[in-house]
Amino acid sequence: MLKINVKVIVMFAALIGLLSACNQSPYPGYEQKESGVYIKYHEKSDEVTTALINDVVSVEMKYYLDDTVLFDTKLFNDPLKFPIIEPTFKGDLYTALAEMHVGDSATIVFPADSFYLVTAGIQSLPEFVTPGSSMYFDIRLLEIQTEAELIAEKQEFLKQRKEEEQIKLLAFLEDLKGDYETKESGLYVLDLKTGKGRKPLAGDVLMVHFTISDIDGNQLFTSVGRDPMEVTFGEPFDTKGFDEGVGYLRKGGKNRLIVPSSLAFDSLGRGQMVLPYTTLVYETELLDIKTKEQVEKEREALRKAEEAKAETARLNEVKKISAYISNNNISAKPRESGLYYIEKEAGIGGQAAAGKTVKVHYTLYNIDGEKLQSSLDGGEPFSFELGKGQVIQGWDEGIALMKAGGKATFILPSTLAYGATARGEDIPAYSPLVFDVELLEVID
Repeated sequence: MLKINVKVIVMFAALIGLLSACNQSPYPGYEQKESGVYIKYHEKSDEVTTALINDVVSVEMKYYLDDTVLFDTKLFNDPLKFPIIEPTFKGDLYTALAEMHVGDSATIVFPADSFYLVTAGIQSLPEFVTPGSSMYFDIRLLEIQTEAELIAEKQEFLKQRKEEEQIKLLAFLEDLKGDYETKESGLYVLDLKTGKGRKPLAGDVLMVHFTISDIDGNQLFTSVGRDPMEVTFGEPFDTKGFDEGVGYLRKGGKNRLIVPSSLAFDSLGRGQMVLPYTTLVYETELLDIKTKEQVEKEREALRKAEEAKAETARLNEVKKISAYISNNNISAKPRESGLYYIEKEAGIGGQAAAGKTVKVHYTLYNIDGEKLQSSLDGGEPFSFELGKGQVIQGWDEGIALMKAGGKATFILPSTLAYGATARGEDIPAYSPLVFDVELLEVID
């Protein structure tokens, strides 16, 4: 009689099951943890501490799709720092980080759909994400801090910044050799040019140029070289120091304002541009002072002039369209809506219809034949859902007449475009528009 070794059979069956499970893994080469994380380690450290919920981790990180890098900390000066939260789905980024140790380097992978729709919480996938595709995270865990440690670190940082500000401010003022006035608020004012006339009163509208630098001379902002800034005196506009200091000027005058952080952004700072406890230096010029009544009168005159211009454009619109039709020997008749649809090349693909997504290339001209913009210049077609009001009315109507592969020209009266609303200098109110359109694809 044949003797059966039960142990061998059991081991063999287990091996077959393991191999089968490996072959069925959606991510070959990645280890699946009990937590659902798929991970591939590149380096493993001897550390034993792992992050808990609310701990803050510092990481070097790159995340990407199969063919597109979406983010990489190497492009920035600092690592990424954020708190560990409860997992948003099984096997997510936070789950993986909670299993790693400081010094570990690994790649994790999970469905891109889960990241965007669950973790990021957006309503639909971005165009560049293919449903069901994988998303990869290359991670090096640099540091784990508890909330208490992070708070202590921040407090120490703020203490150092506050001490440094005083040292730098005193040295800066010493270099001025007393050639400044100290205001009761703590603002320091240095007159650079004396203006004429009166000083601003509450409610006056000031036309101002100013440049902001930190106390080390690094420029942060300037209005010079562009339109002056319009400031209503007595209302908050910028920092407390600027709002006070501009009031010491007369028309044509210039001053330098040394604004301690207590009159600027104090311990909060303003992102990476202005760190906490940063003294700011303003170079300020008052170009003009107008009363509130003067400004309102000028705005009313400008409004009436714009209305008159728009009315003239409205009255001339039909003449302009007729001239364009005649000059270009167009025989097509307008549809009931006023749309002129001129087919250049019949499509042979799917019919565009409301509710379908269409992908198009277009070139926009004004009625005088001047090119205003084109998707061809950037090489990226434009996609939208037809019939949902996502585009101007003339597009919804015109593209619905086309099949994929077709080309057409739309001549749109302003009622099918932007109507009485101006869209910058290129498209004034009541502007008829001309579009050359190629329908590349119709997606059900």
